[in-house]
Amino acid sequence: MSSLGFHTEGATAVLTLDNVSKLNALTTDMLDALEARLQEVERDTSIRALVLTGAGEKAFCCGADIGAWGGLSPAEFARHWVRDGHRIFDRLARIGKPTIAAINGHAFGGGLELASCCDLRLMTPRATLALPEAKVGIVPGWSGTQRLTRLISEAAVKEMALFGRRIGADRALALGYATEVTDDVLARALEITADLSGLSPRATEISKNMIHAAVGEDTHAVVEALGSAAIAASADREEGVAAFMEKRNPTFSGL
Repeated sequence: MSSLGFHTEGATAVLTLDNVSKLNALTTDMLDALEARLQEVERDTSIRALVLTGAGEKAFCCGADIGAWGGLSPAEFARHWVRDGHRIFDRLARIGKPTIAAINGHAFGGGLELASCCDLRLMTPRATLALPEAKVGIVPGWSGTQRLTRLISEAAVKEMALFGRRIGADRALALGYATEVTDDVLARALEITADLSGLSPRATEISKNMIHAAVGEDTHAVVEALGSAAIAASADREEGVAAFMEKRNPTFSGL
């Protein structure tokens, strides 16, 4: 039985991929639940950060459950499975709050792509990374060839996707993919997010947006969001709304 666990630790939301018998492989129900939880976390001002981890000790997430997509037609696979997954993963990548992937075990395929959507990644010493899609005749579909290549070298991505090799935690740390290697990734993630209590939520959100614009993560939306935030604080915006509501011509001050 697959599910997505959710609880809070102080001001941190913890999402747990729970499909232990299949190494936390992602099902349609888990993806739907993830999308709903991300919306909830985004809108809840009492939540300052999000930590994503996996149940059990063997795996963070070993990709997508073949049973969920193996029987789909080519059109269904491309239009729904791949595109829906992209939409949900993009939402995680672009959520305005700091996120940490607590990689408690192996992260393969979609699991590696999911972890790549987070701001920081912590790995246990036994965890490994892989893009094994070619072994079942497919290719990475949830940004393993795109977002992941912005995080580590092209050669390292090719090593996994073209040659089927795994990357261990120490190598991931050397590549800059993992922030830390530690035995208890969840506890360490919660220590890191606890430090957010002394930081401005608005400042961290805008800083994240600016960094994303620099690396090409949803640049157009980021630019418009930052511009809209600036104009929303202006006297001209206040005057424009007031004039519209009062059915009169606005008198803009340029302030």
